[in-house]
Amino acid sequence: MLQIKDIHAKIEEKSILNGINLEIKPGEVHAIMGPNGSGKSTLASVITGKEEYEITKGDILFEKESLEDVSPEERAHKGIFMSFQYPIEIPGVTITNFLKTAINETKKARGEKEMSAKDMLKMLREKSNMLEIDGKFLSRSINDGFSGGEKKRNEIFQMAMLEPKLAILDETDSGLDIDALKIVANGVNKLRSKKNAIMVITHYQRLLDYIVPDYVHVLFDGKIVKSGTKDLALELEEKGYDWIKEELKK
Repeated sequence: MLQIKDIHAKIEEKSILNGINLEIKPGEVHAIMGPNGSGKSTLASVITGKEEYEITKGDILFEKESLEDVSPEERAHKGIFMSFQYPIEIPGVTITNFLKTAINETKKARGEKEMSAKDMLKMLREKSNMLEIDGKFLSRSINDGFSGGEKKRNEIFQMAMLEPKLAILDETDSGLDIDALKIVANGVNKLRSKKNAIMVITHYQRLLDYIVPDYVHVLFDGKIVKSGTKDLALELEEKGYDWIKEELKK
């Protein structure tokens, strides 16, 4: 589904990614871990096409198609979704109206008919029931006055409605207490399937207790320096990142 081939990227004149190679197949969950400044969020931004970042070498393929000249909007239409670390507030725009517009714009871009009001309502009910979201929640303005947990839950609800092929969760656990973390993780797990793939970016192993990855990758200085199973995350929790630095010196 996603192939990252020797990606180098910079912002202004600062190099951040220094040769990332990664392949994610349908049905897989990959966790990206690493200390602050290692390039985790930059990797997510480059995949989704954030324009501040310049790719200086390499390529990203999504379903065997290069994303080099594909805009962020087109990437979203193709099925790439990103849950933000700090979701923005949009007063006056309800969650329902926002999702209706987003879904129909994607259908339009794919040459499909708009979803009828009846089908939209049915889908909203199905997904809100799946994620145990009260119907009143959907009439609220996007993230306006939301708690940290509500903002993240809203992001997962958007993911459920948009049904992306690749979902990138950028530090979804940031600022969540244990109850909110469980709710968000439960929602993500319900959306996992053999047809989609998920990239989880996190500092901490605790999220991976609930969203169990197939693979864990450690970023350091803009490179993947170590990959393994979920056991690697447990080892990082126990030892921290210093032992990775020591290994790299050998």
